[in-house]
Amino acid sequence: MKILIVDDEEMIRNVLREYVEFEGNEADEAADGMEAVKKCRDNDYDLILMDVMMPKLDGFSAVKEIKKDKDIPVIMLSARGEEYDKLFGFEIGADDYVTKPFSPKEVMARINAVTKRRSSPEKKDESRLKFEGLEIDMAGRNVYVNGEKAVLTPKEYELLFYFVRNRNLALTREKLLCDVWGFDFYGDDRTVDTHVKMLRGNLKEYRKFIVTLRGLGYKFEV
Repeated sequence: MKILIVDDEEMIRNVLREYVEFEGNEADEAADGMEAVKKCRDNDYDLILMDVMMPKLDGFSAVKEIKKDKDIPVIMLSARGEEYDKLFGFEIGADDYVTKPFSPKEVMARINAVTKRRSSPEKKDESRLKFEGLEIDMAGRNVYVNGEKAVLTPKEYELLFYFVRNRNLALTREKLLCDVWGFDFYGDDRTVDTHVKMLRGNLKEYRKFIVTLRGLGYKFEV
């Protein structure tokens, strides 16, 4: 696996590189967001570790630019642990968010969790499903609403696919956070609610399939 480490602090890059390569992966580095965008245009990476606060181009802006061309899993690294920053990171397509100071072992565990979720094969009979005018191509990561392709963020795709795989089952917000985001969430449940709201908006009239279970969570009911 080839991982791009983006941070303006050389010491942090060196520590992460040591752990990444110790696990048998290939590591590349960038000192700012602009350099990261250029490297992603010229190279193919399996995952990006992206610092938020950097000169020239911050991590959030770099992720938005990279996601225009390539759907690469991203783990954000930041000394700022405010909920707003985490929500914004997830909304632009980040897969996970690690607050500094962090343990390199924790970062590696998050890398393994993200890549495992991304690489999980879909069952053949579950790869393409249709619920009225909502068509879901899970293998191709495409969603169609009344024949038109819907534009979803990477996290919205994962959330919808998880709902579909577990349709007609009651899902708590805690389980959604654990299985879709893959991290221990400290705070309230607005991360899930925000993404469900965005997902429902993109599904238009088929938002009806995502049913709110008051005081519990959600259910994809068909």
